[in-house]
Parts: sequence; C-alpha cells; structure tokens
Amino acid sequence: METKAQAALEVEEKDGSRVLRPVGAWTVATAGDLFSDIQSQSGKAGGKDTVVIDCGDLESLDTAGAWLIYRLGRDLEAAGGSLDFQNTTTDQQALLDEVAANDAPCTIEPPRQAGHRTIVEDIGRGTVELYHSMRSLTGFLGLVTVTLGHVLRKPSRIRWTPLVFHMEAIGVKAMPIVGLMAFLIGIVIAQQGEFQLSQFGASLFVVNLLGISILREIAILITAIMVAGRTGSAFAAELGTMMLNEEVDAMRTFGIDPIESLVIPRLLAIVIMMPLLTFYADVIALVGGGMFCWFALDIPPAIFLDRLNDSIDLNNFMVGMIKAPFFGLMIAIAGCYEGLQTKGGAEAVGRQTTRAVVESIFLVIVLDAAFAIFFSAIGM
Repeated sequence: METKAQAALEVEEKDGSRVLRPVGAWTVATAGDLFSDIQSQSGKAGGKDTVVIDCGDLESLDTAGAWLIYRLGRDLEAAGGSLDFQNTTTDQQALLDEVAANDAPCTIEPPRQAGHRTIVEDIGRGTVELYHSMRSLTGFLGLVTVTLGHVLRKPSRIRWTPLVFHMEAIGVKAMPIVGLMAFLIGIVIAQQGEFQLSQFGASLFVVNLLGISILREIAILITAIMVAGRTGSAFAAELGTMMLNEEVDAMRTFGIDPIESLVIPRLLAIVIMMPLLTFYADVIALVGGGMFCWFALDIPPAIFLDRLNDSIDLNNFMVGMIKAPFFGLMIAIAGCYEGLQTKGGAEAVGRQTTRAVVESIFLVIVLDAAFAIFFSAIGM
C-alpha cells in the first residue's frame, strides 16, 4: 500500500527574524493538509519584521506547492513584513516565478442594472470602440499600402505560389456558390419586377430592370457579400490561428515581414479575382432572369437579348466592374487586420472572424453608397 508523502511548515525564531521552513513533499497530494498551516502564518507578520522562507528541506515541489509558498510570501509582504527566500534550487525558483507571473487578479465587471443610463453607456462605449477600431484599421491600410508599393517596385519580391493558391481558393472554388446565388437572385428580381410592372402593362420592361440593376448593383453586392463571408472569414481565421500559435512572431524573429508574406498575396489575389467573379455573377444572374422571362413571361431569348442590348450600355457594365477591386481591397484589409489582432485562446479566433465579416460587409455597403454618389455626380 502506497503511503502518503509527509509535508509540514516549521517555524523558528532566529536572530530577530522569523524563519519559515517548508519540509517534505509540497505537492498537490499534501496541499489540503498544508492549507491550515499557511492560513495561520499568513497574518503574523507586522511592522518591519523580517521573514525568511528557507526551502532547503523541500524534498519535492509541484505547481500546487509552489502556489502555497508564493501565496504565503505574498500575504506576509502584504501584512508589512520584509520577505527573503533562501536555499531555493533552480527548478524551485522557476516554479515560484511561474506562479508569480500568473497571479493576475480576476477582473469581473459587476452586473449592471438595465435602464436608460445603461443604454447610454453602451452607446457611448460602442462609439468609442468604433472610433478606435476605424482608426487602427485606417493605420493598417496605410501600412499595407506602403508595403504593397515596395513590393510592386520589385516584382521579384511577390510570392507567386501563395498568390496563385489564394487566387484559386478565392475565385475558382467560389464559383459554384456565387453562381448559384446569382442565378437565384436573377430569377427573384425578374419575378418581383414582373409582379409590379404587370399592373401597368409593362412586363416587357422587366428586361430593363434586370440589366440595369444586376450590372450596376446586385451582382457586385452579392459577390462581395459572399466573398466577405467565405474569404474574409477565412483570412481572419487563418491569420488568427497563426497568431495564437506564435507563427507570426517566429516570422518576425527570422526577419520576415508578415505584411509582405501573409497579407500582400491575399490582397492581390482578391483584388484580381473580384472583377472576374463579378463578371461571372453578371452573366449567371442575367441567365437566371432570362430563363424566368422565357418560361414565365413568354419572352424568347432572342427578344430578351435584343431588349437587353437596347436597355443597357457600357457605363452600366463598367460601374459594377470598377467597384469590384475596391470591394475586394476592403474585404482583404478587414479580414487580415482582424486576424492579426487575435489574442487569447480559441474563442478569440471566432470573435475576430465574426468582426472581420461584419466589418467587411459594413465597409462594402459604405463604399457602395460613396460610389453611388460619385457616379451620380459625374453622370455615369
């Protein structure tokens, strides 16, 4: 039968100071028995008494025992005593330092009463957080722009393999879901347009509605939102995991710029693929709307294409294509920024990924509104 290890705390008065001597095995198995001895000694130091903790007779020490010794010393110092550790081995000192480094107070906010004041506080706190977030995001955009300028001046620094890999992941692998969404959106717009316009005997103008709305707004917005949810979240999760695994810190240690090696390939890939995905969504959405017009409204493809050609011009097509790379830029910046801000544990990856998607869609909508005002002002 295995006997339980013995442990004790001996106390000795020596040369005007009090010596506390942990004896035996201070481990998790003996921590419960030692707790009462620790409690009895914790409050006995007063004034400028000198207290010595002599670890020379310790047979073994684990984290639980180190925590008890550290807590004893901490409480004695808090009571006004002068503390001195003696005869600690290297391993023992390492354990004591480790528990001391992790003695962080738990800051839990008290529950707040719901009311008008709480609502105002939440609005104010959210506004301040939004200001700091947008300020940091703008700074990150500037850093990426400067790094991109250095890379484009020396194309040999572009990491072509990651660039092609991300182009495939962002563009080619996104074609099924983007195509499906665009096809269904085309059908929905045609159906809703016909339902409203038929009241005025103008069902044929559904083709005009399809061409202008899809080419100028709908296709690019649907594509950007799908890419934000699919690719922006992936950027944040990938870089967030690398931050938690300290891979980004290791890259900096080796002199590798994370912006140049991790952010720039992703940014270039999404900027290149967004116009291609937008063109693809334009075509598929018009095909979906055209099929609805053919089967539901008896508008043959030849008449549909002829009417479509009369109702749209190059400007309608270019509006959506001009927006595409800028929307891709915002999605990449938001995703990479939030990923590189990840700190903590696995929960932080999910939180930053959610923030990346929300920020991406918000920036896309704001930028779309700005483009609408700009194109209206120049008559495009």
